[in-house]
Amino acid sequence: MDLNDLSSDTTSLSRNSIQSTRQSHLVQTNVKTGKKLRPKLFVANPEIRKLSKEMAIPSCSAYLFLLSFFTLSLFLAISTAESELELVADLRALQSESKSGVIHLDDRTIAKFLTSPKTPRPYSILIFFDATQLHDKTELHLRELRQEFALVASSFITNHNNSNTKLFFADIEFRESQSSFHLFGVNSLPHIRLVGPTAKSLKDESEQMDQGDFSRLAESMAEFVESRTKLTVGPIHRPPIISKTQMGLIVALLFISSPFIAKKIFAGETLLHDPKIWLSGAVFIYFFSVSGAMHNIIRKMPMFLVDRNDPNKLIFFYQGSGMQLGAEGFAVGFLYTIVGLLLAFVTHLLVYVKNAKAKRVAMVFAICVSFWAVQKVIFLDNWKTGYGIHGFWPSSWN
Repeated sequence: MDLNDLSSDTTSLSRNSIQSTRQSHLVQTNVKTGKKLRPKLFVANPEIRKLSKEMAIPSCSAYLFLLSFFTLSLFLAISTAESELELVADLRALQSESKSGVIHLDDRTIAKFLTSPKTPRPYSILIFFDATQLHDKTELHLRELRQEFALVASSFITNHNNSNTKLFFADIEFRESQSSFHLFGVNSLPHIRLVGPTAKSLKDESEQMDQGDFSRLAESMAEFVESRTKLTVGPIHRPPIISKTQMGLIVALLFISSPFIAKKIFAGETLLHDPKIWLSGAVFIYFFSVSGAMHNIIRKMPMFLVDRNDPNKLIFFYQGSGMQLGAEGFAVGFLYTIVGLLLAFVTHLLVYVKNAKAKRVAMVFAICVSFWAVQKVIFLDNWKTGYGIHGFWPSSWN
């Protein structure tokens, strides 16, 4: 067979094979040398080649779309993280400017730190709602509660070495931020709210501290924070009653005056050797006991209240059991003390009077005054509680 004919037959067979499979590897052999040539991948049909090109275009577009989507998502995530870091940095800057660590907020900063940022925020804010015009109303204890709130804030910052960024303490004043009060739905004071990271509605989703817990002051505030945020406040660092400088001055004065004090003690010329001092002390302790002064100190009761219906009217006696005002306690203590002093006068002094007529007059006077005083106390107790005291004659007298 001629070599040219053999070559043409081989080529014809190869073309038929390609058209049947549409795509294959062609292995050519050099007839003269007998060596295999390099295989080539090709598509013989022009329509298939055109279709493959058309399919490549959408795949490139999808790749570009996914690349753009991931790039945009990454950019948004980075920008959101940067904005959150900026908010935390601003809060820490405001916290460092405050002596107690309590940030003062207004309508603008409420919008910046609470309403504008998307949830979840990287921090929580405990807010004390204040009104300076109500500081004069002692029954609200706003000034004292504000000091206790600042004490919790400073203790929290100190216990965490000023490194915690999960919780911040802030206050809002009514005159400056009335719209914020309305936004939180606050219509009475004292009022403390915790705005958590996921709170969208400041009125409905923020947590209010129960007003019944204010009696324990800073300790109850710390427990409220720990129960709601799962953060540890730590010990409350109260300032000492006497500073180190004052303590040093007291010790120095005692050291200097100790020789003179020792001389007076050995000579029996001190106030502790005077019976009148002991008598006055006994009367004071009796008055302190029967007036309920310890109850008023523990409960921090005011001396009087202002009538809500008439602001110009003062209330000295509170109608209701379980509560008494300071003035009411002093009045009852005064009546009891009168009765006690009259009883002491009759039993310790009147017995030495030799005039029988004078004794009778003094006894009648003591009985009448004591009866009047006890009657007033019983009347007050009946007015407050509704319970009365009734006398009964002996059954043999009926």
